[in-house]
Amino acid sequence: MSTTDGSVPDSTPDSVPDGGPDRTPDGGTPGGGAVLRKDAPSAPGEPVLTVGPAPAGDGYLSVRDLRIHFDTDDGLVKSVDGLSFDLPRGRTLGIVGESGSGKSVTSLGIMGLHRTARARISGEVWLDGEELVSAHPDHVRRLRGRKMAMIFQDPLSAMHPYYTVGAQIVEAYRVHHKVSRKAATDRAVEMLDRVGIPEPKKRFRDYPHQFSGGMRQRAMIAMALVNNPELLIADEPTTALDVTVQAQILDLIRDLQKEFGSAVIMITHDLGVVAEVADDLLVMYAGRAVERGTAETLFTAPRHPYTWGLLGSMPRLDRERLDRLNPVKGTPPSLINVPSGCAFHPRCPYAALTGGAAETDVPELREVGPGHLAACHLADDESVRIWTEEIEPKL
Repeated sequence: MSTTDGSVPDSTPDSVPDGGPDRTPDGGTPGGGAVLRKDAPSAPGEPVLTVGPAPAGDGYLSVRDLRIHFDTDDGLVKSVDGLSFDLPRGRTLGIVGESGSGKSVTSLGIMGLHRTARARISGEVWLDGEELVSAHPDHVRRLRGRKMAMIFQDPLSAMHPYYTVGAQIVEAYRVHHKVSRKAATDRAVEMLDRVGIPEPKKRFRDYPHQFSGGMRQRAMIAMALVNNPELLIADEPTTALDVTVQAQILDLIRDLQKEFGSAVIMITHDLGVVAEVADDLLVMYAGRAVERGTAETLFTAPRHPYTWGLLGSMPRLDRERLDRLNPVKGTPPSLINVPSGCAFHPRCPYAALTGGAAETDVPELREVGPGHLAACHLADDESVRIWTEEIEPKL
């Protein structure tokens, strides 16, 4: 129930229990960001984190050699293993890859939402000149929602079922702003209206289960943007939505990014989604980046066999022939026992052309064109030949 002025009654707790954007994947409250902090000694055999000055460049977000590993009964799961990238304000980075490639683990690591008892995190995450991996969890928690926010793929589980959607948006705003409940309510209604929810003053009082899937996702976006964060991470924001609603959500995110000038990370396994909204692409496989560049470059002149496979498995309406899709053969590797050398080599049809290097040496990202990086042992001329003669004509 709400009061006559549309605000949440005083019986609503001032602090909504964690269960909104701060909920961790296992349903618990976040433990904060880093495991290997400067003031926390590492266990024997673990890397010791040293933090230097902020990296040069124009990235609002800069990730450097990020590693996120999890101890399990079966062994150490290397979910993210040496990831680096930059993202300036006003641009959208699409992170793509199969399930288990490390996309969502990366996003939760940036947000500081991994429980410290379960994760080993090293490397650096710089946000507007502040290093987050070595920062105190309380400081990262204060930044979360204000300077960086996340749209989860399942808003029904991300939102608290016992509180109205409006109350949760109000709480997300008041955590970072010393304003009255009335002012926060006005802001929440404004955001519900901004994301296209009809009758926002009325829907403000509704619970998450009373919204449709598309409207819940819009409410999740309103909650994420209520504090005007400069970094927005969208983790599979169109999963389980029908095609028309997907298009509406993507258009909304794109329009809001232009309005607020935010840096956006779009995490998805759907290349059609990133083709619609992304400026740049990062392709991940087995916890590592295998190719990076502008979206136009990676769609028109990709240089890694895994990217070729992703493009070949994507349905297209403009095909002249009714050919079968050409999915990537095999299955993703175990992140406990990652193959030696290039992790993709057991599935790569071109590994034999590397003279054995694919089986023994881990390829590093190297420049194969202006602003275009690929981690592949294939010679440049051979890679170009395969794409132009064998792959592109079949797409």
